Amino acid sequence: MEREETKNDPSRRDPVKTTAAGGGAAVLAGPGAKETEAARLSPSWDMVADVVVVGSGAAGLPAAIAAIDEGASVIVVEANYDVGGHAIVSGGNTPLGGGTSAQKKYGIADSPDLVFSDLTDWSVVQPNGSPDFRYNDRAVIRAFADNCAPTYEFLVANGVKFTDKAPDNSGAHSTGNSAPRENHATWTEGAGPASANGRNGTGLVRPLEASARAKGVQFLLNYKMTGIIRAALSDTASGRVLGITAQYTPTILPDTTTPLQSYLSNGNISSTKTSVNIRAARGVIIATGGSTSNVNFRRMFDPRLTEVYQVAGEPYTFQDASGELAAMAIGASLWGTANQTLENGDTIRTQRAIGCQYNYFTWELASPIFPLVRATGLGVRDWQNVILVNQVGQRFYDETKGDYPAGNRYNDISPYTPCSYLNAANIKYDASRYNFFNAASAMNAASAPPDYSAGPVWAIFDSDAVTREGWKVTPPYVDPDGWFFSADTLTDLAAAIKNRYQATPMDGATLQATVTGYNSFVDSGTDSDFGKPTPKYKIRTPPFYAAWATPLVHDTRAGLRINAQCQVIDMNGRVIPGLYCGGESAAGFNQHGLGRCACQGYIAGKNAASPIS
Repeated sequence: MEREETKNDPSRRDPVKTTAAGGGAAVLAGPGAKETEAARLSPSWDMVADVVVVGSGAAGLPAAIAAIDEGASVIVVEANYDVGGHAIVSGGNTPLGGGTSAQKKYGIADSPDLVFSDLTDWSVVQPNGSPDFRYNDRAVIRAFADNCAPTYEFLVANGVKFTDKAPDNSGAHSTGNSAPRENHATWTEGAGPASANGRNGTGLVRPLEASARAKGVQFLLNYKMTGIIRAALSDTASGRVLGITAQYTPTILPDTTTPLQSYLSNGNISSTKTSVNIRAARGVIIATGGSTSNVNFRRMFDPRLTEVYQVAGEPYTFQDASGELAAMAIGASLWGTANQTLENGDTIRTQRAIGCQYNYFTWELASPIFPLVRATGLGVRDWQNVILVNQVGQRFYDETKGDYPAGNRYNDISPYTPCSYLNAANIKYDASRYNFFNAASAMNAASAPPDYSAGPVWAIFDSDAVTREGWKVTPPYVDPDGWFFSADTLTDLAAAIKNRYQATPMDGATLQATVTGYNSFVDSGTDSDFGKPTPKYKIRTPPFYAAWATPLVHDTRAGLRINAQCQVIDMNGRVIPGLYCGGESAAGFNQHGLGRCACQGYIAGKNAASPIS
């Protein structure tokens, strides 16, 4: 790493080839690629390392460790106050197979060739009719297949503990039909602090963080990448990526002035500058976690995904497309966009926690960022206890249907013939089970310009349901500031609903008619509107409640084009020298979860650390 006393030593920098005025490096930042003062002058580097990793989640941490294992110096740049990104608030489910030690221990036959065959099988579709693997990039999948088992052993060698049981299908999405491949990271008290919400993803992140720090990886926290610095491309110059720019972005809780800090300081870099230039002598690795938090970016793939849909992992981690935009500004190509457009696996999640804005899971009161979260939310044990209505108060769905299709996992298709049209006869097709998001989007009554958003979805229930579920319906368990409402009559409840995404006031008469009709289904035992099996409970005992229950956006499955070495490719099909990408910001791989992120981080780190020839 280079600090202030060495940053101006020209012997520590490669010559900058450029056509920009003044002979300086070209600095391109953001979608507008505006030229800055640094574009006319040779950059003054505030810090230098062989490899700069942007992001510290399931791709970034393995990338940093793999690079330092190869002898490179490494700086990890993280926009948040702590590490982990999306991974640390995940469930810790890690799909890796191909012949891991865990598979061998439990007598599970698997191989790289079997992984590759499974994940490129054009004949396999999910129960909702969406093809899991048809649009996977075969080179990217081949690299994953070959490095899948080595990545598992790499994680274990760097302190990750997985539950000592056979790999299974629990939490598995699109992991392939031929072998069980899902592993489960575990975290226990005393193994370092929990995540922002005490989730099992902590069991993956904290050991990797500890290993990275012990090996000498340095962390620059609270700094967000704002651009990639690239030398000009010409007939005689490669246009190599030289480094990045980053901006100070502290996390400050409401009614405070002190930024949140990482629990560790060993290995953290500090700076007095709000904006820094960071030199990457060998390579920059983008591991920024995808694009789901960027409304305009995600709507390129699905115009329905307006701002009404919240995002899994917020407000701890934001998948803001910063890596994709910065790379695109220097010529990088997007890739595999069909995988984002198609409703694969849990790209969109439904039936999550209700009554709070950040409804990915029920939050813990002890979370350091709970002042930003504001409410734990309510977990629903039995969806017979609520009905779901759109923004005008109409039902649109059988509330007991499932959350999302898991995709194709071990033995989901039986019998299974690899890459055969015969598989179609053995796929358990059930579109109705997974149509919550489609139904909510289609029932967009009262939608209005400019976006014609489908609007919020509200869970409606009464005090009897509260008793059956054992809920506490006061803060901090629910958020009455726009996300949870109560009233003594249904008409008053409709009038009380005020939310920034509620385009028009809910009509009380409509809501009353909806509930009256539903109660008649309880009497008859038949839901003649949407087929809910034997509706059980009437909504009749005040007070009545409305809780935010709108679907949320989860996975990013399209991003930057990469090759088998995780090098980023430009719009002309050429490698951008010195730029790598892995995880949810990379494209060509339609699989949910930590496995592809960790494996691509491992691949990117090893390749980015290679000395420049």
